[in-house]
Amino acid sequence: MKKTAALSVALTALTLTLTAHADVDVKLGSKERVTRLFAYPNNCNVICFRDWTLEQTVEHYLKQSVQRDGYSSAQVRVVNDNDQLHATITGVPDGYDKPLTSLLDAGDLAYSGARKLNADGKFAYNWYLFLPLGMALENRKSVELLHFPPDYSLTQAQDYLRSATSDRWAALLTDNGIPADQTPAFQTIIDIAPIAAPSNAGKDLEGVYGYFNDYQTTMVKQVSQSSTGTSLPMVAFGAPVRSWIKEQYKVEVPVLGLATISPAAGQNVSVIGSNHPSYIWYAADKSNYGGDQTKADEAGLKVMGQDLSAACWQAGMGQKPESDGAALLKKCTTQWQVTDKVQTCKLFYTSVRKLTPDQAAAKCRTGSVGRQLDQLRKPLPQMTRQPAA
Repeated sequence: MKKTAALSVALTALTLTLTAHADVDVKLGSKERVTRLFAYPNNCNVICFRDWTLEQTVEHYLKQSVQRDGYSSAQVRVVNDNDQLHATITGVPDGYDKPLTSLLDAGDLAYSGARKLNADGKFAYNWYLFLPLGMALENRKSVELLHFPPDYSLTQAQDYLRSATSDRWAALLTDNGIPADQTPAFQTIIDIAPIAAPSNAGKDLEGVYGYFNDYQTTMVKQVSQSSTGTSLPMVAFGAPVRSWIKEQYKVEVPVLGLATISPAAGQNVSVIGSNHPSYIWYAADKSNYGGDQTKADEAGLKVMGQDLSAACWQAGMGQKPESDGAALLKKCTTQWQVTDKVQTCKLFYTSVRKLTPDQAAAKCRTGSVGRQLDQLRKPLPQMTRQPAA
């Protein structure tokens, strides 16, 4: 009897193991299709920065995805069979191919939009079509809606999450209790312009969003829903993105404002408005205030408090999507703008002003900074020059 029970347990465990770790085969499409969807070659100017084949390039991004989904032992192999590429992924759950196939199908829509943009003479010579490759495909916690990826994420890092923008926000998530190795699950990115461009190209990209409408709405519909059907919280970063949300879904999402959008019938997604992660460096630049360092610090502290509050909401909703978003936001703003405002101050001076922890602590004890801390919940100081949209 004991042997039978032990055998039953062993068979059950084996079944669960096989269910959890299957071999998944993904048909990627023709060599031509895969070449354009994976921006291949990622950086070749006579000499290739990384001298990879198309198959190696695809493997690189798929390995990033399986790692960020938490399948550390998964293996990826991409082969070309008569100019048709397919990937075999081992050590992932059955069905893991579905979100990848959906991403590539959405990529076809992005490619069509980019071709039309180029035909109309609006695609710049130093832009690259770049899909959000290497993101977590299955174990996502939240979605980040952004403007466009910086070109170096493609040409240098070949990692969609390697940017000053993503790095700073990951740090804010860790400040809100998310372990550093788990932040990629919270940072599944959709850019409204799937174009890798120089970091200062934001103004130039105005007017291109309409070319990617089918891609944008398809991605929001797909990515904002978990593999179990749960709607994931979304952060809308920066003025262009918040304006896009208003135009597309007819809702206002100011900084630290909440809204609900419906990407598909019966699908309700909670959205919070946020500053762009890189905005703080502009807001805290004293040249915007006639050289007044005090006003620049006041502005930086204000933005730091807002950003920590938004990241706090994202972390909380990502872990418990069923939470009351408004109650959580109130708790987060109270934490970072009232209760822990001295910690907010220290994080500003260490991460933005690059002071040591001791220097930051001393700075946050001074009378002038104490006054600045009281400004956390008030409007930003008036700038002498305004940022580009």
